[in-house]
Amino acid sequence: MVKDPFERVAIFGSGLLMTAFFVAIVVGAFGLGIRVPTCVTDVPPFDQPAVVEVAPGEYVVNMVAQMWLFNPREIRIPAGSRVTFNVVSKDVQHGVMIEGTNINLMAIPGVVNRAQARFDRPGEYLIVCHEYCGVGHHAMFAKLIVEPRAAGSQNPNPARTMASALACWIR
Repeated sequence: MVKDPFERVAIFGSGLLMTAFFVAIVVGAFGLGIRVPTCVTDVPPFDQPAVVEVAPGEYVVNMVAQMWLFNPREIRIPAGSRVTFNVVSKDVQHGVMIEGTNINLMAIPGVVNRAQARFDRPGEYLIVCHEYCGVGHHAMFAKLIVEPRAAGSQNPNPARTMASALACWIR
């Protein structure tokens, strides 16, 4: 039993605020049609993450981050390739950082983040999650393996590479 009149007012005011917030949520959801972002991982190309060669020496990596793994876990490309990374999250906010490069993205549910890089030096690049995402965060990693080019393959035209770099810079 409440005896203090100020306490009674505080309890009544709290109940009134909770009721107002509940009504606002119901009106927003059903009356105005406001929806939270959908899961991007339910639609192509993110329903089956993969590495896709879109042109000679150009690849697109559609990557999904989820507790506590990246999909695909291993990416293989030839040296000298230009790679576009499209990153989404299936559940919570994740970070995507490729060590030894300037790629550092946030993977956010409902949002596609994109970055491009060129990989000229063969080797293994570790992809790590740099945003704490739960108890298994420390085990969340993937690998990008840049394989040496075959002896018969040519290097890309440097003039074309410079022109495309300038076109990106001008935009």
